[in-house]
Amino acid sequence: MLMATVNSSIVLISLPAIFRGINLNPLTPGNVSYLLWMLMGYLVVTAVLVVSLGRIGDMFGRVRMYNLGFLVFTVGSILLSVVFFTGPPAALALIFFRLVQGVGGAMLFANSTAIITDAFPENQRGMALGINAVAAISGSFIGLIVGGLLSTVDWHVIFLVSVPVGLFGTVWAYLKLREIGVVRRARIDWLGNVTFAVGLIAVLVGITYGIQPYGGSTMGWTNPTVLAELIGGVALLVVFAVVETRVAEPMFRVGLFRIRGFAFGTIAGLLASIGRGGLMFMVIIWLQGIWLPLHGYSFDSTPFWAAIYMLPLTVGFLIGGPSSGYLSDRYGARIFATGGMLLAALSFGLLTLLPADFTYAPFAALLFLNGVSMGMFVSPNTAGVMNSIPADRRGVASGMLATFQNSGMTLSIGIFFSLMIAGLSSTLPAAMYGGLSAHDVPANLAHQVANAPPVGSLFAAFLGYNPISTLLDGSLHQLPPQQVAYLTGHTFFPTLISTPFITGMRITFFFSMAMTLVAAVASQLRSTARPQLRALRRRAGAAPPTVTISASYGALGSEIGPAVAQRLGVPFVDRGIPAETAKLLDVPLAEAIERDEQRGPAVERLVAAAAVSLPQYGVMPPVGDEPETSAERLRRATSIVMHDVARRTGGVLLGRGGMVVLADLPYALHVRLDGDTATRLRRAVQRGVPEADATRDMQRTDRARELFMREVYGVDVHDARLYHLVLDTTVVPASACVDAIVEAARALASGRPLPSVVHGAVSVQRAG
Repeated sequence: MLMATVNSSIVLISLPAIFRGINLNPLTPGNVSYLLWMLMGYLVVTAVLVVSLGRIGDMFGRVRMYNLGFLVFTVGSILLSVVFFTGPPAALALIFFRLVQGVGGAMLFANSTAIITDAFPENQRGMALGINAVAAISGSFIGLIVGGLLSTVDWHVIFLVSVPVGLFGTVWAYLKLREIGVVRRARIDWLGNVTFAVGLIAVLVGITYGIQPYGGSTMGWTNPTVLAELIGGVALLVVFAVVETRVAEPMFRVGLFRIRGFAFGTIAGLLASIGRGGLMFMVIIWLQGIWLPLHGYSFDSTPFWAAIYMLPLTVGFLIGGPSSGYLSDRYGARIFATGGMLLAALSFGLLTLLPADFTYAPFAALLFLNGVSMGMFVSPNTAGVMNSIPADRRGVASGMLATFQNSGMTLSIGIFFSLMIAGLSSTLPAAMYGGLSAHDVPANLAHQVANAPPVGSLFAAFLGYNPISTLLDGSLHQLPPQQVAYLTGHTFFPTLISTPFITGMRITFFFSMAMTLVAAVASQLRSTARPQLRALRRRAGAAPPTVTISASYGALGSEIGPAVAQRLGVPFVDRGIPAETAKLLDVPLAEAIERDEQRGPAVERLVAAAAVSLPQYGVMPPVGDEPETSAERLRRATSIVMHDVARRTGGVLLGRGGMVVLADLPYALHVRLDGDTATRLRRAVQRGVPEADATRDMQRTDRARELFMREVYGVDVHDARLYHLVLDTTVVPASACVDAIVEAARALASGRPLPSVVHGAVSVQRAG
């Protein structure tokens, strides 16, 4: 995340140096497209691909896709740094390689949130996601500073900044990250991918070109091409929505919107992204086009200094993100996400009261408040969304959330520029003509400049160009040197545009305020049915002890499990994989699972009884019209039953992948019982089982359990990271194992930390 956001902002501030380096003026009519694609191409690609890549991460491994993202991003950075030719070919090459970076960035964005959600228990995710958000926003600020410094040396160097980070990240992620999430093999939804990609690209490109002048209009919303892109794109997205309800393995899990926390959290994220995305461009133009020049800064230095003066925004986010994430782990996401949006609306409203040439202290305070409010929203909202969905849908859910946010950002830029241009169009021409005429600029030239599309002045200020020099380019030689010096000085353009600009700016602030207020309403409507551990303890005093045990053949699971249950005063739920599973290895796994499900009506009754209250535990019945495989039905039924047992009475659950099913339950203790093969075999023989039969049963049973966990849940049953305790029952006496499990279970249920060592000989590990 840090690398991706550093690269985005470092390019943003270095655009003037890049275009000078390739000998291309981005503000001439034929070159504006290059500028727009340099600005928006990365966002468009990321928005389009994150859902697909998140879904692929669910299917083939999130860590694998994340590692590949590092590699692709690094390759794109290297290619960008070796573009040494000039002119339009150079611009096209840079745009293409930025799109390559966008593919890598989409892989990172789509899977990073899901990986963090997999790695941290529910009562720590808010803090973890807050730190991740801090890394992202820190990258934006670092990129502005580093880009401002390096672009004065050589613009090629700015792309090399990501290379060492990318190489280190690629190697480190390959060596250190392990797949602990639930992987579900499935077919790729090619029709859905194509209709979604083409439709969203058409809409986003239409928005991008809609802010350009067309014919005699200051904007391009009447351009037939833009209209065709927007209408055609929306039509394709409608087709996509229909397709996704009818294919067996949809890319875009429409059914996830039945989950209240996901639906309203995603809507709130989209609205917040629309409310804040384009606004940052407007604030940058405000600083670079008006305030900084009025205070003595040259136009070409304003991008760097704008980053410095916007530091309070970053500091506010750095404070609001982790702190709200930490607190939301204790008190829930809704209060902080909703409060963040209300504070953001307040900050936007107060910004409308500032004059164009403001005093910096109140401006800085309002930026700080805005940063805190956005930090308050982002971390809890993301944690709330990710906590609300089943573990095997986290990749696609993370991608869907990122798609809405990135699409909202692009949509926001189009909306804000349109609002600003509309505001300027009504007042700027008269102000520009009057100002130029008053300083003896010929009437025909003044009229020509005054009626130029306002977007040119906005982009000039945004890039750190002198707007008057840009608008009068080729005509300045007609004026006396003293007049030229005044017109292109620090004060003429800022003074001239202040009143028209602040009128348009206030319109955008009011729009942002409206978006964040609606986002606050959406956030308030999210479910609070998944209580955090501390909230549950406040209501019930302590959570019911819940223990999952995974045991190898002969590791005393059937002896230790009941003893632990008796000590804790909770039910013992026997292994759901019967011994017959081992004998069914010669038939397809799906058939074995289906036979296993036909053990009697008891499981079906439990499933039916629990189904009424499923959504409040984050366990959902199948969504949409997707046909389920036997493995999916088994996984869903198991999840329902286990969550219901944990909620109602607590219990000791033996087998059935409980350590995966209840991984999100902060008070559930996960235990692995194993031991030396020879000793486990000897135990079976001592109980009267012939050695040949015991050997065969051990091999078949252990293999059946390993196969079951790999095929149904996508995990290695021996992976120690799945458990809190890993006990060797061939070394540690059964009574000591029972003592250790009971002590650890009581600690978790009451909210106390696990002891680092239990009864000396026991190996203790932290899950995740």
